[in-house]
Amino acid sequence: MPATCLVVMGVSGAGKSTIAAHLADELGWPMAEADEFHPEANIAKMSAGTPLTDADRMPWLEALRAWIDERGAAGESVIVTCSALKRTYRDVLRRAGSRVRFVHLRGSADTVGGRLSGRSGHFMPPALLESQFADLEPLDPDEDGVALDVTTSPEAITDTALDRLGLRSGGHTGAGHDTNASG
Repeated sequence: MPATCLVVMGVSGAGKSTIAAHLADELGWPMAEADEFHPEANIAKMSAGTPLTDADRMPWLEALRAWIDERGAAGESVIVTCSALKRTYRDVLRRAGSRVRFVHLRGSADTVGGRLSGRSGHFMPPALLESQFADLEPLDPDEDGVALDVTTSPEAITDTALDRLGLRSGGHTGAGHDTNASG
């Protein structure tokens, strides 16, 4: 059975790092932050308030996929945080040798914006949130994953993700797709 990669996705401020850390603790899988795979030029653009282009994102997504492949080749399941806003970005990740599954954290612009404005020490300025919502494409029915509302507690979101993905106890990969999950 191939290794699994859970991609915790959504706009900046949705809670990707928090939920990914909870999932990593529950499953005992290593976790990576996609932000760490950005080249310096991308970080400089975002820090300056300039949205990244698709061309800017491709090397970043390819580097992340290479990491997933490296871990998967060793038989290791992993969790990554990645905005993965567009289907084309998710398709790059889905080309990994591992089974790639998505946990889409969704919330309103008001909810997420409130979280983002209270965050410090991150290169993504709140002004870019509008462009992220404009780019966001929900999971399609053929994409393996769940969409969960961010207004519940991190523990509840984690529990719901594990249940709906069939990953409760033992870390098996489960089956199915549930984009209508509300948390």
